[in-house]
Amino acid sequence: MMTLEQLRIFTAVAEREHLTRAAETLHLTPSAVSSAIRVLEERYGIALFHRTGRRIELTEAGLAFLPEARATLARATSADLFLTEIGGLKRGTLAIAASQTVGGYWLPPLLIRFHETYPAIDIRMVGGNTEQAAEAVLEGRAELGIVEGEVDHPALSQRIVARDRVLVVAPPGHPLAGRPVTPDELTQTRWILREPGSGTRSALTSALDETALDIALSLPSNEAVRSAVLAGNALTAVSEYVVRDDLAAGRLALVAFDLPERAFRLLRHKERYRSKAALAFEKLL
Repeated sequence: MMTLEQLRIFTAVAEREHLTRAAETLHLTPSAVSSAIRVLEERYGIALFHRTGRRIELTEAGLAFLPEARATLARATSADLFLTEIGGLKRGTLAIAASQTVGGYWLPPLLIRFHETYPAIDIRMVGGNTEQAAEAVLEGRAELGIVEGEVDHPALSQRIVARDRVLVVAPPGHPLAGRPVTPDELTQTRWILREPGSGTRSALTSALDETALDIALSLPSNEAVRSAVLAGNALTAVSEYVVRDDLAAGRLALVAFDLPERAFRLLRHKERYRSKAALAFEKLL
């Protein structure tokens, strides 16, 4: 039968579409990774990847097999956690998927507190936007997720653990800086926003029609957005956690347009085993 190691190798290559990067992640040599894939394909007489020059991409069979491989690895991880925890919280792993604002600003102090209480627990944080963090929990790559955007999936349990304000900000010299504005004024100026799928972007587009906005740039991180706004003459919508120091120092100015308060939500899969480490972290929250 195929082994869990072969499934881990297949999944790593499939997610990165690159043998060398998968090998680096797995701490294996590229030849070992290539050999494991080849053995798997030869055993079942099916091609899982297309190989064209240096590129590697999933075949239709590989695409169909990937969710099954991920689900099997998730169940194996759950079984490992169960046996590990019979002896209590003396060792183990807690994988948390966090969207960028949560993972970059709100969550780290809590991770430090958890580590001080349970130093033998290995904490692993997976980053991404809200959609990517939810996907990591659904696929079993993370046991818990904490996101700032809304998630609608019947397999996920959700609990509000904190609240956040999204602010509209601009460089101090911007014509809209420091005063109340109307929605019409906001559609007549340039914006720099996070990428689609980001909870921060959704907080703005739930209040304003996205198709009416002049979006000059969509960037994949809070820091990239912040840097671009500091260097240019555009507006952005961003968490108060991200720009608190810039507002206090006068590097950015508030634009007086109220957006609804949003919630930070804790996600977990309803049907998967809840580890003692996860329960302890939920208690800390």
